[in-house]
Amino acid sequence: MTLDHEEATKRAEKLREKINDLDYRYYVLDEPGVTDAAYDSLARELKAIEAEYPELVTPDSPTRRVGGAPLDKFRKISHSTPMLSLNDAFSQTEVQQWLERIGRLEEKALSSELYCELKMDGLACSLLYRDGVLERAATRGDGTVGEDVTANVKTIDAVPLRLRGNVSGEIEVRGEVYMPYDSFEKLNDQRQKDGEQLFANPRNAAAGALRQLDSKLTAKRDLSFMAYQLLCDPEPKYHHLEHQELESLGFKAGTNHNKLVGNLDEVFTFQRRIIDLREKLPYQIDGIVVQIDDRDLFAELGVIGKAPRAAIAYKFAPKEATTKLLDILIQVGRQGTMTPVAVLEPVEVAGVTVSRATLHNEDEIKRRGIKIGDTVIVRRAGDVIPEIVGAVEQLRTGREKEFHFPKTCPVCGSPIERKVGEAAFRCTNKSCLGSRILQLRHFTTKAAFDIVGLGSKVIDKLYDAGLISDQADIYQLKAGDIAGLEGFGEQSAENIIEAIDARRKVGLRQFLYGLGIRHVGVETAEAVTQKFRDFTKVRHATLENLQDVPDIGPIVAKSIHEYFTHTENQHLVDRLLKEVKIEIPRTLRQAQGPLTGKSIVFTGTLETMTRPEAQQKARELGADINDSVSKNTNFVVVGTNPGSKADKAQKIGIQVLNEEDFLKLLTND
Repeated sequence: MTLDHEEATKRAEKLREKINDLDYRYYVLDEPGVTDAAYDSLARELKAIEAEYPELVTPDSPTRRVGGAPLDKFRKISHSTPMLSLNDAFSQTEVQQWLERIGRLEEKALSSELYCELKMDGLACSLLYRDGVLERAATRGDGTVGEDVTANVKTIDAVPLRLRGNVSGEIEVRGEVYMPYDSFEKLNDQRQKDGEQLFANPRNAAAGALRQLDSKLTAKRDLSFMAYQLLCDPEPKYHHLEHQELESLGFKAGTNHNKLVGNLDEVFTFQRRIIDLREKLPYQIDGIVVQIDDRDLFAELGVIGKAPRAAIAYKFAPKEATTKLLDILIQVGRQGTMTPVAVLEPVEVAGVTVSRATLHNEDEIKRRGIKIGDTVIVRRAGDVIPEIVGAVEQLRTGREKEFHFPKTCPVCGSPIERKVGEAAFRCTNKSCLGSRILQLRHFTTKAAFDIVGLGSKVIDKLYDAGLISDQADIYQLKAGDIAGLEGFGEQSAENIIEAIDARRKVGLRQFLYGLGIRHVGVETAEAVTQKFRDFTKVRHATLENLQDVPDIGPIVAKSIHEYFTHTENQHLVDRLLKEVKIEIPRTLRQAQGPLTGKSIVFTGTLETMTRPEAQQKARELGADINDSVSKNTNFVVVGTNPGSKADKAQKIGIQVLNEEDFLKLLTND
């Protein structure tokens, strides 16, 4: 969504206010207001606005600093060198752009080896050792001044009180304090038994434990530490040697997982391996860190803002993000249940793009205080159907609108009701949905749009989930909308989207048949195609024009004419035409051959080919294919289990061909 300067100014101001408030709650009050993923989404939006309008950047913008102010209850500690943060990347493209940027500053960066390491999701901490003995520990704080947490850090078994080997002078070790999953689960189990509020994730639990005034309480939380930086004189020449030295001093430094690589392809391979490994790790990570291995080159590239140029955090796709709530639609399920569905500005959540999310029922909308036009937090945790967590109220402009449930069914116009004790409204007309479902199923069949993988069961699931209500909605689907449904994963969802995209070009006959117009079968659609050969002419044809089509009587002509004059159908067709290109196959352009002028009707099941395939072969030889037998019919081709058409043909003396006869007819040209 592109903002003009005035809108960008207001939006940036509100974003800064919200992010500063979240920083205060997180760093000062130990009360995170949203998840890290949602926070990152807001911060990325602010960065994007400031990148487009640099004049909007203010000295107090959250993008200009690392974290929040240190707590007053701890003694303040000034860091000898700033504890920097890292710029984030969420895609291969962004990582490539990062390397290209630093390559323009220093060409040898493009061929330099890169060190990939796990990005721990914990609390950054600095440990100062003098002559090998732990003297002081401090949190990062605002990057320049942190909090003295020495007594608490000394309770962490993973932090050596004395370094291994003969170490003299001053050494600083930086890394992440974190809580292993086992410790986190035990802590929350105990808090639940004690009736205390549970921690949302291991990172919050670790932060809370490290900030305890009583170090005995910290000791009970079973924290750990992973080192990632060594400040000493002289410093190791390469970063991978830095990690090895840290382990020799007695720290965990991740060398069993980290890897030195020679190019970005190897970086991406490493990242995919870590994604597969992620759920098996005993601790929480939120990505990988990629940086120039050569420390001299790293220093030469310098710092931009509060982040080093030579390193980037390649983060996993967040399971939450913020986006705009564009509208709320009512989906009527097959049992009449009315479910509000959020129409979202497409956003990437957990690696897939989401455009719709369930809002469950009227009570949930009221409980979450959601309005149309809000900036909302969208969650896709545990590969479930995307849902809206709530609105970011501080970003409201005053133009947001309350949503009101309709008084009547949006499908059939019947009254709706909500029974006592139930959360959902229901349509009182038990038969209003049959045609809608049948039309959707018909649309994707082989003779219509032929969308592979969208059979009846899948259509029903998509409909019940509120993802589609008419044919045009199918082309609006995103992989993330489907991946959370029961029985689907990300790969199967991607396969469906690919199948849909593969049918963005269809023949005029398939398009007409797929609309599901009453009385219009495959052959009627073919006859209309042969007559008009242009969809615009079809939709604007008069009743008289349609009655001129061979083998179309007044009833069928009236049905087609009424379909295209109905306002709702016109809207549907217009939406489809924005997604689909209608093509006229060459075989429909006055095909000439030995069967030219012959009228053929097919009935029953053929063994060597499907009926549509047989019909197409006959068309290619010039035949006119019809649905019904009349005195103008030349042949009736009969397969197994033929219908009444075969009997009618015999009664009026029309020549009947079996499949073998038909095949001979095709080859005797």
